[in-house]
Amino acid sequence: MLQNTSPASNATETQCAKNEFHCDATEISLKDILSSKNTSPELHARLNISPRNEDRDRLGSKFGNPAPVGMLGLCIALTPISIELMGWRGASGFPATNGANYAFGGLLMILSGIGEFILGNTFPSVVFFAYGANFLTLATTHTPSFAAISSYTTDGSQNQTPEFLASFGYYFLFMGLLSMIFLICSFRTNAVFVVVFTGVTFGFALATGSLWNIANGNAARGQQLLEGAGGCWFVASIAAWYFLLSVMMIVVDMPFTVPVFDLSTIIKGGSEKRLHSV
Repeated sequence: MLQNTSPASNATETQCAKNEFHCDATEISLKDILSSKNTSPELHARLNISPRNEDRDRLGSKFGNPAPVGMLGLCIALTPISIELMGWRGASGFPATNGANYAFGGLLMILSGIGEFILGNTFPSVVFFAYGANFLTLATTHTPSFAAISSYTTDGSQNQTPEFLASFGYYFLFMGLLSMIFLICSFRTNAVFVVVFTGVTFGFALATGSLWNIANGNAARGQQLLEGAGGCWFVASIAAWYFLLSVMMIVVDMPFTVPVFDLSTIIKGGSEKRLHSV
């Protein structure tokens, strides 16, 4: 015998089907949000440090975005160093936070660089590799077992001699040059990264002058320059914290976000200009 189906029953079934579809769609949307697979142009502009490249969108949608991991490493490693250099609340020297240089500054930034490299984002991968290697350099230099400092002394102590300071100053000098290259390129990304690279570049320049002045016996001026370097790096770290906040708010789909002031639409790329000129 055929079962009689009333209009009310059909309506109920239709409503249930709609609700089931709505629940499935909501679940999928939530999974996309939590897994950071939403790659709309707005999110791409905020979550990456390189200009948008549509050819890499398919690969980027399969992986989490590594940029926040690199920024996390930069924030945790650079902020304490800048405060130590400025001497807040009696803070002084690198050894106290040397572990952060290894774990956050070195490991996380190198891993983030690998992730950006896999996604085909050349500029951020180079940036994360460079600064990750920088923090590892600082960490190993101030680790006694590597004898980078003690090899300049006769008693094997960690006292920094004028010869060591004069030599290590060249490292800061060329890290400043590299940071200036990053600064120039950052004008195609966003305003927050312009602030980051500006602070880092001036910080390395002042740190170079500080080491050379201390090596020449001008301890007072060298200390002032070192505090200035800490101030510049502190500004850079605050900008990095701001960017990290902006990224994480987008990742969890907050109803409001903080802007990073995208510059890629203001400063047009060379390929885009050539395309419009044809």
